[in-house]
Amino acid sequence: MGDLTVKPWKRHGQDRLYVNLPDGTTVAWADRPTKVVTIKEQRYQGEALALLRQHLGSSVTLLPAAAARPGEAARRPEPPAQHRPGRPVEPPKATVADDLAENRPGAALLEAIAARGPSPAKRLLMRVLRRPSEWDSWYVGLEGERRVGRELARLSPRGWRVLHGVPKGNGGDIDHLLIGPGGVFSINTKCHQGASVWVGDTMARVNGGQPAPYARASRAEAAYVQGVLERHCGFPVPVEPVLVFVGVTSLHRAATQYTVRIYQEREVSALGPLTGRLTAAQIGQVHAVARHRRVWLQS
Repeated sequence: MGDLTVKPWKRHGQDRLYVNLPDGTTVAWADRPTKVVTIKEQRYQGEALALLRQHLGSSVTLLPAAAARPGEAARRPEPPAQHRPGRPVEPPKATVADDLAENRPGAALLEAIAARGPSPAKRLLMRVLRRPSEWDSWYVGLEGERRVGRELARLSPRGWRVLHGVPKGNGGDIDHLLIGPGGVFSINTKCHQGASVWVGDTMARVNGGQPAPYARASRAEAAYVQGVLERHCGFPVPVEPVLVFVGVTSLHRAATQYTVRIYQEREVSALGPLTGRLTAAQIGQVHAVARHRRVWLQS
């Protein structure tokens, strides 16, 4: 246990304790108000729990997925009641720790920075001294996701719902998931301040540099989202990929590029008027499924 340390983190309305290895890798974290513990590295479960109990007391609760015995496959959650014919529409219950609707824009980056990034004091010192940091790109990405999040929030009066920082079972996260009358949109945010960007069928170039597989990755992400949602919803769920560029001075789309929606941040409002893909009941069902963290981590 001597190799593990506990780092408190209290920001953006959340109060957590992170258990880290000496190199900064997070092996577990706990939500202080609910005393719910998430184990990220199973081999440290016993040590991490003992350490967290020193801070939280003995009455901590493990997430069911984290409590599964080694080698035992986590069971897929039962389909919510509204997915069975003849049953009333009733949103499934979710714990605070599992409910992705509680996430703010940039949630995954915030968690990574909290677990392994510099303290606020150290970051302030680096700003004062104007020293570059390996975390600079993380903070730029965080600001980009926040700006896009604000634009997406404007769509709620039109019946749209949005989730941020949706984890993927195969690694990484989905920056934003927009669910509404026009279907579902898997949104990937790219922040390139003051840059000129060209986007083709599979690749993008920033300031004429090396090609980056932005479009191809966005299509793969949308296919993943569609597979997960349709598996749990029981009806076809149309999902489209969206790339949103933040802070760019110019954005050029190839004439053949039509499989991915390409926007600058203020153009996201173009999604608002779209209709005819999902009914109000289907929107509620898709959102109820998509907001469950374990639906994604077990898929």
